[in-house]
Amino acid sequence: FLQPFGKVPAFEDGDFKLFESRAITQYIAHNFADKGNNLLSAGKDMAIIAMGIEIESHEFEPVGSKLVWEQVLKPLYGMTTDKAVVEEEEAKLAKVLDVYEHRLGESKYLAADHFTLVDLHTIPVIQYLLGTPSKKLFDERTHVSAWVADITSRPSAQKVL
Repeated sequence: FLQPFGKVPAFEDGDFKLFESRAITQYIAHNFADKGNNLLSAGKDMAIIAMGIEIESHEFEPVGSKLVWEQVLKPLYGMTTDKAVVEEEEAKLAKVLDVYEHRLGESKYLAADHFTLVDLHTIPVIQYLLGTPSKKLFDERTHVSAWVADITSRPSAQKVL
């Protein structure tokens, strides 16, 4: 098995196997740093990127995914959105976006003045939430709104859509 928990994603490069999306993206970014965008940095900048990945993984993604479930996926399955859950999760997301707003007042992207894995990892959740009432949380924050417009209009993000 490529993925011992029976989930996706799984990645294979020759005889090297990985699972977990953030590990896979870090491997690809390191091994193919000479192709495309430099999604990583060295030294202190790498520590800031690592911190940003942790924040995205533990603070942004879980809350954003709950909002995606309630507002996008449940309606697709004929289920009813729980407005109380949406309200609770939006309050949590607002706190994360307040931190992002402050950070984006200091640099163009979340971890640096260039696009990194931190920004890349947020795009899927953001793309879904832009089609929901939770979009207001991004729009209400000047720096976050500009950042969202930037990262979602990148040619690679558009190609995935």
